[in-house]
Amino acid sequence: MMEKFNKTSLSKFSKDYSRYLKELLDNLDHNSIENIFEILDKARKRKNKIFIIGNGGSASTASHICNDFGLAALKSNNLSNPEPFRVISLTDNNSVITALGNDNGFENIFVEQLKVLFEEGDVLIAVSASGNSENLVNACEWVKRKKGISIGWLGFNGGKLKSICDNILLINTPYGEYAPVEDMHLIINHILVSWMHIKLS
Repeated sequence: MMEKFNKTSLSKFSKDYSRYLKELLDNLDHNSIENIFEILDKARKRKNKIFIIGNGGSASTASHICNDFGLAALKSNNLSNPEPFRVISLTDNNSVITALGNDNGFENIFVEQLKVLFEEGDVLIAVSASGNSENLVNACEWVKRKKGISIGWLGFNGGKLKSICDNILLINTPYGEYAPVEDMHLIINHILVSWMHIKLS
């Protein structure tokens, strides 16, 4: 789709890009968004943990989600129910990630952290455009074996994670369009967090 954008000027390209994001927003699966929130809210009420993983830009999205569901909930003065979302981004400890990558292989950087922290009933959110990253696939398969719940925020055709995760939210774009998928994942995060403040206030 993006190869068809007008490239004669940045302003025209920007208009095409904005128009494309609007199309993706119009095609969002809002029922899936609601289902995901219910899973996360049940985890909150049960005091289960919510782990978030991703690579590259999706790693920064994982950090952003963790901030919004964790710190933002605690800082709100309008929440009548103070029970927090116990959210942990497994992308944020560079020392741990590089040690595990060096000693156990990059494909195991998330599984090895989950082995220490995960408990039955916890939730794992895997944020990925391709859905094929080996470290994410390994983590979701491990969580399934341990009776946890896996959620995929995916792009393109969903990749391997589409069939592995218990719940998915797919931004269906041509392969390689990372930027629009990552934009949409952040928007979805903000939809969920905004609803959190409405529902819990």
